[in-house]
Amino acid sequence: MTRPNIILIISDQLRRAALGCYGDPNVSTPHIDALAGAGTRFDAASSTYPVCVPYRFTLMTGEYAHTRFIPSIEWRMSPAERTLADEFNEAGYATALFGKWHLYGNFGHYPGHNVVKASRTPVPRPFQGRFERFGGFDICNDPWDTYYWNEDDPTPHKIDGFQTDGLFDLAIDHLGEVGDRPFATVLSVEPPHPIFTAPESYLERWRDRELVLRDNVELGKDYNKRGPHGRDLLDDLRVYYAMIENLDDNVGRLVAALRANGQLDNTIIALTADHGELLGSHGLLAKQRPWEESLGIPLIVSGAGTPASVVADPVCTEDLFPTLLGLAGVTPRDPKPGIDLSPLVRGQADSVDREGVLLEFVAEMRPGLPFHDETWRGIRTRRFKYTVLGDAHGGRPWQFFDLENDPYELTNLVDDPAHAAEVAHHHRLLRDRLAETYDHYVLAPAFGETGLHEWDPDAKFQRRFG
Repeated sequence: MTRPNIILIISDQLRRAALGCYGDPNVSTPHIDALAGAGTRFDAASSTYPVCVPYRFTLMTGEYAHTRFIPSIEWRMSPAERTLADEFNEAGYATALFGKWHLYGNFGHYPGHNVVKASRTPVPRPFQGRFERFGGFDICNDPWDTYYWNEDDPTPHKIDGFQTDGLFDLAIDHLGEVGDRPFATVLSVEPPHPIFTAPESYLERWRDRELVLRDNVELGKDYNKRGPHGRDLLDDLRVYYAMIENLDDNVGRLVAALRANGQLDNTIIALTADHGELLGSHGLLAKQRPWEESLGIPLIVSGAGTPASVVADPVCTEDLFPTLLGLAGVTPRDPKPGIDLSPLVRGQADSVDREGVLLEFVAEMRPGLPFHDETWRGIRTRRFKYTVLGDAHGGRPWQFFDLENDPYELTNLVDDPAHAAEVAHHHRLLRDRLAETYDHYVLAPAFGETGLHEWDPDAKFQRRFG
């Protein structure tokens, strides 16, 4: 049987709730909605570590970021890591990556550094994860000033126009030239990551439009402008939606190109994000935090005969590596902590054999930024989310939310006597998952349950590695 082609679209900072198929009342995303309607929509997908760099490490290796003590930014992946491209290459796939890589260190990104801007720094060939075709860059964050590099060619190439449009052009051209081999392509665009800007026609469509706000958005705060077009929080939200609608139109262009090439029927398209964006929810901006707007991401898998379905079970970043390979009929060479979700996508299973997924923030090396002094861990089950926060002396109970009755996470139940048994159960789940995955995190005892270092992981070690 011919193996399916695989395309993974990653949109940076696209929160799950900001798409039509996930219920957003403001935005129009018919092309993405069509993929979701014809395939599998995961309604509780989480970015395990909701920041760009650690997410991309896990996507490329299948391993938890805490196994390498990866900070939120400025970290370089060793060429010794076995990557997603290695697996697909050995299975005979033509592999390619276009767009943001962000695994080469982000050196020189901050104002005041007397070095070349990160957006002008090429990623050397040994650090490109061994994708056969690499048309990428480490980081840009200005979609009107994007340069990319091809494999080991030191010549920068500027994208004329808006980054999302240009990267989709590169991918579409590549797919028309790939030949008879099955292909595995990663298309990684930065929008709707700040800065918030979009082509003029999209901005005009959203100018001064009325918005339906999420129940946890706080107006009247002095939010830092994310510019260049943002005048205030509402304007930032409008431009955020404009960028998403531009992404949706490009997804429509990609599907049309695959159809014209005769490739569509044998191509699986997956669309997801590295993390979300708070944009006023809980009075905050950006990501990093364990609220749904920050770590809740879309995950849609559609095409090549996959039936329509919706999965309510929580899934996580670590599941992507085995799932993308599983969709191609490939088993990872080495054991991985995630679950292959391809049986759900194919209609061969209807649930995930796992009660919850780990959430984490491992390290922040930049003083003054969130979680520099204390970091967090959490467990997300189908209905509840439990998190702990602490320093080297141990993570202490922080938040517990009933996501079924409180989807906007407005009422913290961590000290509620009526939920004491459920909170204690989630503390045990978190402790067990930390032990199973060899997390260095110190978990303090709570609710009559032991902390991590009083827990013996040996049996779990044997179960995972046989």
